[in-house]
Amino acid sequence: MHNELHNTLYSDIDTLFFDAGGTLVSIDFARVCKELSRFGVQCNFEQLQRAEAAARPIVSEKLAELEPGAGEGLDLFEFFLRTILERLSLQVADASISIPTISKQLAPILRPGGRSNQLWSYVLPGVRESLPHFAAMDLKMVVVSNSDGTVEQLMHESGLRPFFDAVVDSHVIGYAKPDPRIFEHALTVSGSDASRTLHVGDMYYADIVGAEAAGIRAVLLDPFDNWTGYDCPRLPDLPALYREMARARG
Repeated sequence: MHNELHNTLYSDIDTLFFDAGGTLVSIDFARVCKELSRFGVQCNFEQLQRAEAAARPIVSEKLAELEPGAGEGLDLFEFFLRTILERLSLQVADASISIPTISKQLAPILRPGGRSNQLWSYVLPGVRESLPHFAAMDLKMVVVSNSDGTVEQLMHESGLRPFFDAVVDSHVIGYAKPDPRIFEHALTVSGSDASRTLHVGDMYYADIVGAEAAGIRAVLLDPFDNWTGYDCPRLPDLPALYREMARARG
């Protein structure tokens, strides 16, 4: 990353808020590759991972266009899948099947009943190693996620739940990022102060805009440098965040 961050962003932080999907866990790329092969779409883990990361700015801009609360249904998930497939520059074996058709048929397979918990099961590299380091800094840690009521279960199933003081799920509390009320709720349940909290996420509109609206500083995870031109601090992953925080604290 070319945007060197100032120590003041980290030196006085005592609480970390984390988005879940795209920050702590990601979609099961191996499973999606397998499902896509049934439609004649061939891709590998790395290709799909990079396509998903490249899709995030487009999805973020789509979220910014929607009315509050309008992006929580299956249509947005289909848009997410379609955008990933478009970033793959794929060749579909059956020319009669379009990318929108694949997305529409694939969505209920990946999210049966609208529940995404099983899909978002890949713990991102560096997460398991970094969370104990943050805990050793005596930082409070809270998950703040736009989810469907399953993020608490997901954190337990992934083995990450013991690291967090609280898990805030938009479906449970009724407010979704970028609504600042979800962040204010997280501050309340964790007993944290906005001025000493840093939010870490992967979507500019939901995470950066939302956190800043609540008076919370934020950093965007950008593993493949897809967010150039956005006015916010960026880092590739949680190990990079730990290094910055350790440096700032001497």
